[in-house]
Amino acid sequence: MIAADGERDRHWMRRALRAARDAGRRGEVPVGAVVTIDGRHVATAANRPVAGHDPSAHAEIRALRAAGRRLGNYRLDGATLYVTLEPCMMCAGAILHARVSRVVFGAYDPAAGAVVSRYTLLAEPHHHRPPAWRGGVLADACGEVLRAFFRTRRAPTDDIPEASVP
Repeated sequence: MIAADGERDRHWMRRALRAARDAGRRGEVPVGAVVTIDGRHVATAANRPVAGHDPSAHAEIRALRAAGRRLGNYRLDGATLYVTLEPCMMCAGAILHARVSRVVFGAYDPAAGAVVSRYTLLAEPHHHRPPAWRGGVLADACGEVLRAFFRTRRAPTDDIPEASVP
């Protein structure tokens, strides 16, 4: 069962990576997300805050919104959210409100990650139904998409160290 879950997680993370790469080509920070229920695709989205002039248009939020519309319910019980970067505080809050059952992410985000890296919002004991989570799925590929995106946007200088994205 573990091997099957691991392969399934990698399968959906590869799909989230495609969405992330598409976002990067559009000039958005390359983060992609996929929502599934019972192993079936429900929604895919990528970051879109720049084009949408919307600070809440993170890949996770957009995927949760699309899943809710498709299912006709803002509660996503039984859903798994796959995302290429550890969710931030805003996205972790939306995950909790939507009652997502499981979160799988790729790269850890030491600057703003709200699952385990910076904050542990999903593990707070007072939440009604905190989701299970798994980090580091295809982390190297997810991190490289982000590093490549930022390399093209930052002029290297001797006095400013390059940002690190795990």
